[in-house]
Amino acid sequence: MEKRELVYEGKAKRLFATDDAELLISEFKDDLTAFNGEKKSSESGKGALNNKISAELFKLLESRGIPTHFVEMIDANHMLHKRVDVILIEVIVRNIATGSLSRNLGIEDGKVLPFTLVEFDYKNDDLGDPKLNDQHALILGLVDFQDELDKLRRMARQVNEILKPYFAEKRLNLVDFKLEFGKDSQGNIILADEISPDNCRFWDMETGEKMDKDRFREGLGGLKIAYEEVLNRILGSK
Repeated sequence: MEKRELVYEGKAKRLFATDDAELLISEFKDDLTAFNGEKKSSESGKGALNNKISAELFKLLESRGIPTHFVEMIDANHMLHKRVDVILIEVIVRNIATGSLSRNLGIEDGKVLPFTLVEFDYKNDDLGDPKLNDQHALILGLVDFQDELDKLRRMARQVNEILKPYFAEKRLNLVDFKLEFGKDSQGNIILADEISPDNCRFWDMETGEKMDKDRFREGLGGLKIAYEEVLNRILGSK
């Protein structure tokens, strides 16, 4: 598959056209950003780790009936996937309170929630990715119908029902994570973007150690080591 012109560059990936109009190539970058781009750095090898982790998780979800944009890993930093029209809603799934949920609502950090919380954020860097309710999403035209919002919530919960016990077997608590969705050429809503320690929070079940991008946000160091550990547990080795 030939890699052609750059069609989009985000914080973590570059997207390239291919010789097939329905397929794109994502290049996973080593760049790190936090706090809406206010904190920036780079970690050599981070992009390749996120590519591999995302590929393994997309394959798992596909095998369990969740449609995704994933086609194949091309090499360490490149993934071939379907072209989608991105829905500008970040779907946040929370199992344990931390981060903005604790700061904004005063819920004790680390408190296990009585049920899985699903939230919507507006995918808009200029506005700081604000919270959305259903009416906001419809007024902004981010989806066409209420049924599509209901489907985003339902699919997010299904992903959580697969990944939460999967990571528990790997001795990791899946604290929360962000999902992005898009519509394929037939108008079907499918999972897109990536699933990695960049957009998931993982806490070691025994030590509580953070194994995700919070290591960068909080200046803890050891980010690449943590990402490697997540990948090793996914692949079944320490």
